[in-house]
Parts: sequence; structure tokens; C-alpha cells
Amino acid sequence: MKVLHLGFEDPRMPGAGGGSVRTHETNRRLAASGFTITVLTTRYPGWRERVQDSVHYVPIGFGQGNNRLTRLLGYVIRLPFEVRKRRASADLVVEDFFAPFSSMAAPLWAQRPTLAVVQWLHARDKARQYKLPLHWVERFGVRSHRRAIAVSQGISDRLTALNPGIHVDVIGNGVDPKAWTPEPTLGQDILCLGRLEFTGKGLDLLLQAWGRCCRKIDGKLLIAGTGPDEAILRAAIEDAGLSDSVSLLGWLSGDAKFQALSAARLVVCPSRQETFGLVAIEALATGTPVIAFDIPCLREIVPEGTGWLVDAFDVDALARALEDRYSHPGLADVGAQGRAFAAGYNWDRLAALQGAAFRAAVAGPALTQSRPVTGGSGSPTPHVVT
Repeated sequence: MKVLHLGFEDPRMPGAGGGSVRTHETNRRLAASGFTITVLTTRYPGWRERVQDSVHYVPIGFGQGNNRLTRLLGYVIRLPFEVRKRRASADLVVEDFFAPFSSMAAPLWAQRPTLAVVQWLHARDKARQYKLPLHWVERFGVRSHRRAIAVSQGISDRLTALNPGIHVDVIGNGVDPKAWTPEPTLGQDILCLGRLEFTGKGLDLLLQAWGRCCRKIDGKLLIAGTGPDEAILRAAIEDAGLSDSVSLLGWLSGDAKFQALSAARLVVCPSRQETFGLVAIEALATGTPVIAFDIPCLREIVPEGTGWLVDAFDVDALARALEDRYSHPGLADVGAQGRAFAAGYNWDRLAALQGAAFRAAVAGPALTQSRPVTGGSGSPTPHVVT
């Protein structure tokens, strides 16, 4: 099967999010099994067309894509023309949803069987931020699709609310096998890892909570990642008088990322919204318990016994959880349960499920009901609509 994947974000772009990780980890496995896959992404400084792990990446747009606005505009303007050039040789067009309005309604102009991969569905929040009706664009785009893959049940529920006739396969993200390489340790510091988006990722709430509990905790708060709000974050740390107890580690990937996750005493995920929670499941895989706000998607990733959920956006509750759980006597046992749970999120198996969804999208409209599945280890994995 030949797949034209509208992937938006290149995994090699500095600061790229978990969506690009899923795109590559899934596509490279499908390519190894015989799929031919071309991914159209935005341009960014240092971009180049390439074949990586048998997946063809083609950055599109204008110029070097030096900032978010030029990357977005270049991609949006060029995408229909680039698809038109390539669609004759494609069996399937796959549209990744992306910020700020999710979908460009690809089924209406791709003129090929089309499938949505939905890792992002937050246009209403962006509409409030930018004072633009972006959520109406999202609604229109969702209603143009007949089939979709969602990375969580929470995203699936929102898709079907917008488009009751859509068929959704719920296929979560996987965990890099390297996450199991470091030996779990009971570290001293608390780690927050991810894209540096000050409000979306809840870094403002985390700093408020940390300011209320840091004097009762022996370790420091480590924040790893890069992103558009790094300068805002640095200023907020200084303004709050937290420079001595908060350290920024920069971008971590591969072995360095998993070593940092394993070496942390706790991993905190203070996001206001998530589409899956890749950092949380990676932390569990390294044997480190997670503290997160009780929101959809993270609720699926941090079940009871693997970490702790606190009332959404409650700064006092987050501060109490960080203080209380830091000295929890059973942290090692909680970490072991998290590792067992994370074992169900296997990239090979999830890629096979996505390949089956691709073939079903090309074959025709035969649809059946949903059923839960479990991984080969017996650990829970996402519910999958088959």
C-alpha cells in the first residue's frame, strides 16, 4: 500500500512533540512490513528532504520556516498543491490533525480514500486564545471525515460528539523499548518533561504549587524540554524566587531522556490538556511514579496504583501531592506497577493495528462494534475499535 501522510511536524525539528514521534515510530514499522510512505511536514531551520528508516520525509512551505507562523502558513498554503501532485500514486491519504484548527478537511479535496489520525483536538482553547472561530473550522474538518484513528478514548468521545457518523479506531501511542534499559532508582529530584508551553502544559500551575511545597522537599524541580514559552518560563521562575530550586535541562531525547525519567523520584504532568500523555507512560515504563491532574487522556494513562491523580488545576492539591508522595514509603512498589502497566504499550503491536486500520480505510465501509483488547503481557492497552 502507498500512503501519503500529511504529518505536519517533522520528528527532527527541535522541540517537536509526541505526535511526530508517533508518526515516525508507526510509519517506520509499516515501511518495514511493505508499506510505501511519504510524509509531508512543515519546514523548519535546517530542514531537508530525506528518507529516514525507509520513510520519505518532504518538508513543504516557503523559505526556512524560521517561526511558528511562517511554518503554519507555508504548510497550509502549499499542502493542497503538494497533495494534488502526489495523489495519483497514493492508495490512501492520512491527515494528522494539528494546531490551531485541527483539520484542513482533506477528504473534500484529496480525491483519495482518506483517514484522520487525531492526536490533537483543542481548537476551542485556541479560539479563546486568539479570539478567532477556530473551533468552527475544527468542527467542519471533523465532519468531513468518515474514518479516524484517535490516540485515546477521550479524543474518540469528542470526535463522535462532533460527528456521530464517524468510525473511530482507538490506538494509543507506544513506548520506546529503550525506556526499559535504565535500572529504576529512587532519585532525589522531581522531573517535568515536555514542550515548554507555559499555560497549555500547566507550567504556571506547577510553579505556583512548587513555591508552596519546595521548602519541604529535599530535591529540586527539574524541567526538561524546549518550546515557544521558554523565555516566559525563565522569567516566571526568577520572578517567583525559585531560581535556586528549579533547573531547566533543555531538550532531552533518546537514552538521556530515559535516564532522566528513571533517575527522578517522581514525574509531574501538570498539563491543562493532553491528547495521550506520552511522557506519563514513558515515566511509568522507567519505573517512576507519576503525579498528574485528573483530566481525560491522563486519566487513562495513570491508573490507580501507578501514580496519583489530583483535582484538575487545583494548585494546593498539587502542592500537597508533591509533598506527600515525595516521602511515600511504597514508591518502589508503585514504580513496579507502573512498569507492568506500560508494558502493554508496544510500538510493534500498535503499528500493526494502525496498518489494519489503513487497509480497512482503503477496502471499504464495513464497520463493526468496539471491543477492549489487552497486550500480550496481559497489561491493559488502549481500547481499540475494530
